[in-house]
Amino acid sequence: MSASTTTSASSAHPVATPAWTWIAPVLAVMAGAIGEFVMHGEIAGWMAGVAVPVLFAAVFATVHHAETIAHRIGQPFGSIVLALAVTIIEVALIVSVLLTAPAGESAVARDTVFAAIMIVLNGIVGLSLLIGGINHHIQNFRPASASGALGVLGTLAVLCLVLPNYTLATPGPTYAPVQLAFVAGISLLLYAMFLYIQLSRHKEDFLEADGGDDHALPVDRAAFVKACALLPLAMGGVVLLAETLATNVEYAIERAGLPAALVGVAIAMVVLMPEGLASLRAARANRLQTSLNLALGSALASLCLTIPTVAIISLALGQDLVLGLDGELTVLLLLTLFMAALSLATGRTTVLQGGIHLVIFAAFLILAAVP
Repeated sequence: MSASTTTSASSAHPVATPAWTWIAPVLAVMAGAIGEFVMHGEIAGWMAGVAVPVLFAAVFATVHHAETIAHRIGQPFGSIVLALAVTIIEVALIVSVLLTAPAGESAVARDTVFAAIMIVLNGIVGLSLLIGGINHHIQNFRPASASGALGVLGTLAVLCLVLPNYTLATPGPTYAPVQLAFVAGISLLLYAMFLYIQLSRHKEDFLEADGGDDHALPVDRAAFVKACALLPLAMGGVVLLAETLATNVEYAIERAGLPAALVGVAIAMVVLMPEGLASLRAARANRLQTSLNLALGSALASLCLTIPTVAIISLALGQDLVLGLDGELTVLLLLTLFMAALSLATGRTTVLQGGIHLVIFAAFLILAAVP
């Protein structure tokens, strides 16, 4: 780094901590705690209407604190912080649903993980490529990073969401306990290998091609410490409040005559909002590598950490964990993986790739509502 660059970076203003970024999480924790422990999840419709803006504010606060930490520690570590924060929220919500579900089969984990993959690879990546293409015409990134992430994601997506439909040890789209334990183990193993590649062995593959990195700008120690303290608070507020609103969401979906799988879609959309916003900001700022790190890292963390967690819980509770997708959703998953591999193979993207992924995302939403 040149002396002028170092001087400019050192003189940059530190990231501030606006008041709303701690007020929103506190309100979310208070509202969620009252809804869960005082009202036991039975809240009136008007209360849910008031709680929704608080939930979204807490999500935005999560984004702010995670990005503050990312600015301090730099890339690619910053992307992983946000991905893990989002995945912890997702796992907590799924686990809460599993623990309160009646004995028998549960498909909420499958629905949420599949929705997360579709939202990331088609919704977030599609919008990022479209916005980046509109603002910058052509964007470049390092294809080795995307190929590694898609390799792990494609392998585990097929093993977790497709293969259970074709095993013989148990009837239906489920795994036998030993098969489920194997898939859970290799999910963690592959994720650990990917993190090793990203953080150590081939770290350069995940850095901006032109050497630019907004996350390298200095953040003062006070802002960093505040963000580290407030990030868990914001995440906890999102989990508590989203869990409180889950009953209202399930009731609204059932009353509208829509499929129960939309509960998983709703969970995935809420928890992926921080990742999506950060990814879109990076793409608009012509930092497509950072945008893809955030998006693909989120999808990987969702699949690789959620499946082992719910596998352990389902085995402990004696529940049959439904993993295999229906036929039309399997086709959509394979199409998504195929097009993602094509779109990100060359390291060069335009608005066309973004438009294609958004069309697939629209098809996913239609099939989720009208199977």
